[in-house]
Amino acid sequence: MRMKALVALVLFLVSSAASAKEVAGVKLPDTLTLAPDQAALVLNGAGIRSKFFIKVYVGALYLSARTTDVAAVLRNTGPVAVHMHFLHSEVSKEKLIDAWNDGFNANLSDTERAKLNPRIEQFNALFQTARNGDVIKLDYVPGAGTTITINHDKRGVVDGEDFMQAWLKIWLGEKPADDDLKRGMLGGS
Repeated sequence: MRMKALVALVLFLVSSAASAKEVAGVKLPDTLTLAPDQAALVLNGAGIRSKFFIKVYVGALYLSARTTDVAAVLRNTGPVAVHMHFLHSEVSKEKLIDAWNDGFNANLSDTERAKLNPRIEQFNALFQTARNGDVIKLDYVPGAGTTITINHDKRGVVDGEDFMQAWLKIWLGEKPADDDLKRGMLGGS
């Protein structure tokens, strides 16, 4: 009986490990659930955000269904998540906020930015310095908004489907933070 249990456990562990994606040593779950009443999201893709040859974080995009169509992702009105697993020793709060603002400015029109500015300021105020091993999660649920969580600490919620679509453009817009990361998040390699 013990042998059967041991074999079952080994098969479970092997199948679980085989189904998880690993990027730069970070194991990413194939699925996640944002709320008890929501269907599970699937890992659409992941990649590494690099700056000047420094690996900053692994970014993972979760959607209701996998797609390589960036326009479909940006039109999304359902639940979506981006999880960032930090690899670099330290990224200051100021640098994080500068990066968010650069992404918003590069991918939003002046009119869009003006409309979203109060929520962008609210969003920016939720961050702290990120260090190696930290995980920042942006989880959007329709009707509830985007929940920002840092290392299991819920920092706040920013309302609006339009805000979610704006932060997705940081990675997937015309001028993404990192072209390789965009390709990875869209399921490419």
